[in-house]
Amino acid sequence: MSVELDLQIACEFDDLPCEQQFELWADKALSPYLEHAELTIRIADEKESQELNHQYRGKNKPTNVLSFPFEAPPGIELPLVGDLIICPQVVKLESIEQEKPFHEHFAHMVIHGCLHLLGFDHINEQDAMEMESLEKEFLAQLGISDPYRDDL
Repeated sequence: MSVELDLQIACEFDDLPCEQQFELWADKALSPYLEHAELTIRIADEKESQELNHQYRGKNKPTNVLSFPFEAPPGIELPLVGDLIICPQVVKLESIEQEKPFHEHFAHMVIHGCLHLLGFDHINEQDAMEMESLEKEFLAQLGISDPYRDDL
């Protein structure tokens, strides 16, 4: 599997994961489904995250990760899977609240977002269980604890 990643750092933030970590995490989620994939991960501040979350999801607050799948026009085949917008301020706050290491929670957000780009969702309970199961499996392969465990 090869992931071609366009990493856009659009805000100031200390202790961001390095590009190789983002590539590894995206590869972990995408490689079981695609031979080659291209995606953009944009690291955005709270203002940009809030604007996009409001515009596209009707929620007027910043969020951890937004996924924008790429839909090619009919007859066009591209390895582009889409864009992830991740707000490190929200991810950091959640990692503190949930008592998780920051980079491990960031890995979870990348994997979660990539699964959304592939069409997975968590709207109903069955879909949520399938998606969470994949997230736990991929994170475990990276040596990261179950993000849904109850003993946090």
